[in-house]
Amino acid sequence: MINTGVIAGVSVSHTNASVGDIESAQTVDATTLVSDLLAREGIEEAFAIQTCNRAEAYVAADDAAVARAAVAALAPDVREGAIVYFNHEASLRHLMRVAAGLESLVLGEDQILGQLHDAATAAREVGGLSGGVLDDALSKAQQVGKRARAETAINEGSLSLGSAAVELAARETDLADASALVVGAGEMGLLAARALDASPVSRIVVANRTHRTAEHVAADLDTESTTISLEDLSAAASRADVVIAATGATEPTVRDETVADAGETLCIDLGQPRDVVPDAGDESVAVRDIDDLETVTDEARERRAAAAKAVEEMIDAEFDRLLEEFKRKRADDAVSAMYESAERTKQRELREAMAKLEAHGDLTDEQRETVAALADSLVGQLLAAPTKSLREAAAEDDWATIHTAMKLFDPEFDGPPATPDGAQSPDGGAEPPERVLDQLSED
Repeated sequence: MINTGVIAGVSVSHTNASVGDIESAQTVDATTLVSDLLAREGIEEAFAIQTCNRAEAYVAADDAAVARAAVAALAPDVREGAIVYFNHEASLRHLMRVAAGLESLVLGEDQILGQLHDAATAAREVGGLSGGVLDDALSKAQQVGKRARAETAINEGSLSLGSAAVELAARETDLADASALVVGAGEMGLLAARALDASPVSRIVVANRTHRTAEHVAADLDTESTTISLEDLSAAASRADVVIAATGATEPTVRDETVADAGETLCIDLGQPRDVVPDAGDESVAVRDIDDLETVTDEARERRAAAAKAVEEMIDAEFDRLLEEFKRKRADDAVSAMYESAERTKQRELREAMAKLEAHGDLTDEQRETVAALADSLVGQLLAAPTKSLREAAAEDDWATIHTAMKLFDPEFDGPPATPDGAQSPDGGAEPPERVLDQLSED
């Protein structure tokens, strides 16, 4: 099947959803979700990304309705107002905005680029991306993300969720000579530890299930640092003034019993699903989550407003360029199908003509070449005008014409029209390509 897919997407993110909504949308891991989507009839490509502040999935199919139905079935337990659906063009633009950091809680943060790359790699490993339109869209998005950071100040200051958490802690607690506990030694835990290292805290404890990974984070810090296993979490929490949790575990790591003896402590939860029980401990324990970081991140957004405008303009230009590429590819697909069909008919007719001529005597090589050249010339002249028309149709978004050509000339094309905006064009009654060519020959 010639790849002429249409993309549909769905998003549950901090823009419209709460931490609880995002948690409800992440019912299975991203790789399993990609495999489940690929198992649906008609889905050619699939991609999913899950972070602490977003859960998104995209599919590509030849039938726009099939693509929409696939993503519409996701996140059944999420409230209606928290879900955003994207058609083909909206998906293309949104992926670029995500990669550029415009859709991040912390405007312009760098971590999303790595997260997109890792999610694309995981999807590719299970067959979710195969060089089709969705694969192309993700590649373009990542290129735009890199350009945005190289050519603008969108990530100036390198503010991350980890550093935003430390800034929030500094507003609520005196960090001078304080003791901090970082639960989790993954990327987010490392960022939080580095932000604490740059703050006035005097001691940092890193807790992780894998001790060696915790040691790796601690070795990266200049502040006095030690490491513990999760089994010793309660003892460490009782001595900490600030706890920042980001483990990625499926169940909360910091529970009531973890902070039962903590006294006055600020717990900031960066995990998704939650790492800290919302009402953990008694009244002396304050629990904050990603939703509470909005004040800090809004200020960063204001500081980066000018850079964001430049990135928006960059995305507008790249979006138009990507649509033009899409249109050219659709036209080229139809033109290729037309020429391949004509070539099959030409070869069949040549064999029959040669056989009839040879029945009256052997042909010389020169005579054979003359007949073959005549056939080539006829095909080229007959298809010159349709080729021009198809390319003009693509440029003018005339997908009904493109679809009709695919139905006429591609024997494997069996789906309804795949249009960028999801609109359906009429099927129309199409005669077999051989009959069409016969009619053209008769004319």
